[in-house]
Amino acid sequence: MKNTITAVVLLMGMTSIRSQVAIGKQDVSNTSVSLEFAETENRGLVLPYIENKSGITEDGTVIYDTTDSKVKYLKNGSWFDLSVDTTGKADLTIQGSDKIEQASAKTAIGVNGATDTTPGILVLTDADKAMILPKVASPHLNIIKPSAGMMVYDTTKKQLAVYNGTVWSFWKP
Repeated sequence: MKNTITAVVLLMGMTSIRSQVAIGKQDVSNTSVSLEFAETENRGLVLPYIENKSGITEDGTVIYDTTDSKVKYLKNGSWFDLSVDTTGKADLTIQGSDKIEQASAKTAIGVNGATDTTPGILVLTDADKAMILPKVASPHLNIIKPSAGMMVYDTTKKQLAVYNGTVWSFWKP
């Protein structure tokens, strides 16, 4: 998990012009992928911890909302809860008052990544490519110490899994 977080932080700390990125593996699986994670470990993607989401306006944004400890996404200007459970918690000491947010920190992945103006810390700019979440079989059993705001694809049940700091919530279309 530490290596995955380090890799994502490094990605977010600088602007990138790459059109496809593989984390923990050599290459992405196909040309329709912007960002893909290796399937070799029981790790997930930890979403940004957001204390004030009022300035976020880009539909499709996914966050961990620290005000109510829920994973949410923005659609048509409204926030939708992916956590369901209301007992979530997160240790916010890692982003204490001595940390200074770099407002210009952004990584854009895609052919127009260098010129893209979409706000965000990790922006996938291609309209014809997608992100493949980390794939974990039964994450509620196999990720030993999940972090609040973690998101993975459960390969056993074939569904999205999000962790709110207390429990996993599962989403299937």
